[in-house]
Amino acid sequence: MGKLPFEKIERKVLTKKSAKTDPKLGKNPEERSTEELIKSGIINLNKPPGPTSHQVADYIKKILNIKKAGHGGTLDPKVTGCLPIALEKATRIVQTLLPAGKEYVCLMYIHKRVEENKIKKAFEKFSGEIKQIPPIRSAVKRQERTRKIYYIEILEIKEQDVLFRIGCQAGTYIRKFVHDLGKDLGIGAHMHQLIRTKAGPFTDKEMYAMYDLKDAYEFYKEGNEKELRKILKPFETAVNHLGKIWVLDSTVDPLCHGADLYLVGISKLTTGIKENDLVAIFTLKNELICIGKAVLDSETIQRQEKGEAVKTTKVFMDRGIYSLKNID
Repeated sequence: MGKLPFEKIERKVLTKKSAKTDPKLGKNPEERSTEELIKSGIINLNKPPGPTSHQVADYIKKILNIKKAGHGGTLDPKVTGCLPIALEKATRIVQTLLPAGKEYVCLMYIHKRVEENKIKKAFEKFSGEIKQIPPIRSAVKRQERTRKIYYIEILEIKEQDVLFRIGCQAGTYIRKFVHDLGKDLGIGAHMHQLIRTKAGPFTDKEMYAMYDLKDAYEFYKEGNEKELRKILKPFETAVNHLGKIWVLDSTVDPLCHGADLYLVGISKLTTGIKENDLVAIFTLKNELICIGKAVLDSETIQRQEKGEAVKTTKVFMDRGIYSLKNID
């Protein structure tokens, strides 16, 4: 089975400066109450066929009785599968998912019978970098652009049906991919069914249907929160595909005010960070503070003692939680 680019990176944790965290400050994401997760969690939803992604987010708001919900990457109404939904304060986190790679399983119908060997050659031709013009009904400008196909695997060919798995760059239109491949075969083809199986770090291995959420929320109102806590994940799970840096308690609040991260404030980091990568910055309790663009790679961050490490681009943690006056 193929891997998306971030899945190929084997990350290890390096300790730059041993440190402890004050137990009175902050809270491990796994210790958040169910009420806190409803206000700042994320759901790996198995989108049903029919509604738009926006409508699905509205349904989630009504089920959980909240005001805001955002989805991590639009799916066409007929398409099903992995649709991360961020709740209330976590809605801005979906921006980190939009550029992440996606995986789909697609059933393609070829308009005439054709030799399997010819089909396989066409798929080889449509691997790697391809050119695409977005369809008429799309949210982007209709001009030719390059998209990367990270991997593609034919799962089954039965008469005029072709079942395949594809891992691709965000913004790749699978319906258009199928149309263009059919055109290349000279006989035409169309997408019969499509399921998204990966959206960044979220996969089909742990998806939940809307009726699962509705039932779990009813149990929660009756005093049983076990099922709902299975579905609601800390919003930190949305950055599992990024390189990570953990900082000292004394460094947290300046970051919450938008300061950039300097080497002196770093305790730990993962390998595999490259210059200009988007990275996630955490407290030592694994709370997401902010995301930013790496100025240095992992090796340089580990080796050097002075200088800037990350330019902060978006802050998620509230100010004052790790205020200096609260640190022993």
